[in-house]
Amino acid sequence: MRTAIRNRSENTVGELLRRLGVPASRVCLDPPPGKATKRDLLRMEGRSDKIYELVERTLVEKAMGFPESYLAMELGRIIGNFLEESDLGFLGGADALTELIPDLVRAPDVSFVSWNRRPERTVPLDPISKLIPSLVVEVLSPSNTRREMARKRSEYFRAGVEIVWEIDPASRSAEVYTGPDDSTAIPASGTLDGGGVLPGFKLVLKKLFEKLEKPANSARRKTK
Repeated sequence: MRTAIRNRSENTVGELLRRLGVPASRVCLDPPPGKATKRDLLRMEGRSDKIYELVERTLVEKAMGFPESYLAMELGRIIGNFLEESDLGFLGGADALTELIPDLVRAPDVSFVSWNRRPERTVPLDPISKLIPSLVVEVLSPSNTRREMARKRSEYFRAGVEIVWEIDPASRSAEVYTGPDDSTAIPASGTLDGGGVLPGFKLVLKKLFEKLEKPANSARRKTK
């Protein structure tokens, strides 16, 4: 009897949400959780202005507001300018779907694929790419939880990603991961370094955030 109770608990919506690490408001009910496929993911992409990821056969809305979108675009622009000179690979944006393992599809805010992983030196035409990026960037949103981000990092590195950057708009800082739990904090006054993935790339974080409006309460905090 105890085993049966435990099995029922593992199949509840609450347990699914715990594993996903996301609020219920970001879980799509069409199709029902546990029934979604890559075909459903592409169907939603064509009819919705939202971005979804496929996790545990469940469509999960990607958390991204205007400030996060701006920062992802700005960072992509800066890296893109660098790649114009270095020609090390190519970039994907926030709607670039990537299958990390069968039936697990993520959409990093920015992804970089090295030509070393694509000897043809062309960008594939598949709607869902199976090319594993060398670098992925996640710009944190208010609804991103620690559990969700820890799960994403684990999936990225297990798939073969080399570096993960987490950009935090709230603190205007970043965290550089070389493993799921191996990270270096980059303060607001620090510099992002491309390491062995983007050799020669450097970005002073202040430059990334310089046009982003400061929160109204930040000034009040400084005066106390």
